[in-house]
Amino acid sequence: MSIEEAGTQAHEAAANAPSAGEYIVHHLTHLNSTGHPQASIIDFSVINLDTLFYSLTLGVVTILILWFAARKATSGVPGRFQGAVEVLVDMVASQAKGIIHEEESRKFVAPLALTIFVWVFLMNAMDFLPLDVLPSLWQGVTGDHHAYMRVVPTADLNATLGMSLGVLLLCLYYNVKIKGFGGWVHELFTAPFGSHPLLYPINFAMQLIEFAAKTISHGMRLFGNMYAGELVFMLIALMGAAWSSSGATGPLLMLGHILAGSVWAIFHILIVVLQAFIFMMLALVYIGQAHEGH
Repeated sequence: MSIEEAGTQAHEAAANAPSAGEYIVHHLTHLNSTGHPQASIIDFSVINLDTLFYSLTLGVVTILILWFAARKATSGVPGRFQGAVEVLVDMVASQAKGIIHEEESRKFVAPLALTIFVWVFLMNAMDFLPLDVLPSLWQGVTGDHHAYMRVVPTADLNATLGMSLGVLLLCLYYNVKIKGFGGWVHELFTAPFGSHPLLYPINFAMQLIEFAAKTISHGMRLFGNMYAGELVFMLIALMGAAWSSSGATGPLLMLGHILAGSVWAIFHILIVVLQAFIFMMLALVYIGQAHEGH
């Protein structure tokens, strides 16, 4: 191939490359059950297959990690892995004990909280993978250069609201279990303003608003943080992609790409861990509130 032909091909490739906006939109679009491009919105007729695959896969990985830790646990001097798991277990157990005073409930809720923390952490940590690695592999498998795939389940509002709805169902279960169905219904209509019949509709409306607000904010908080983090990684990736076509400023863009990517990745470690911890703690708090009367 001559130099002129190589230059022509490079020019054509650059001309056919997606714009910055097209690149970001492509990476924010899900592989879904309809086969048509669609961003992360609430639509009960559409299943985001990529979110479903990665969340279930990481859920299995979570169970295997905790099973392996329990199987390998010894009474002697613990290794690094066992020591790390023991620290995590002790942390979750102490938090659960301080929030949920019913010992029988803690036998289920504390392991559940541990599972939530590890699972959400692993889903958040998918953000550390190079942005184009898994989508490019998927495009190679399908043979479609426009194939869509998102790999961070917690950056999908459907996933985070689904998890928060699961916590809501547990709250409803413990409300009925601890207070009895009649006692819980009585609380719905008499708290927080009192048991006067004229206050029943107001109390009931306030209870519904409280349940809805806690559930929506629980899911939205995790989604918003992870979605924003994903966008920042995309913008940093664009800096690196633009260096070859930016002339004299190209090396500066590449340097900025490396520095910004490193700094954000280090800072993002805190976000990934913190958001997993917050989601777990809120689940404990909401389930703990279900054990208490107004």
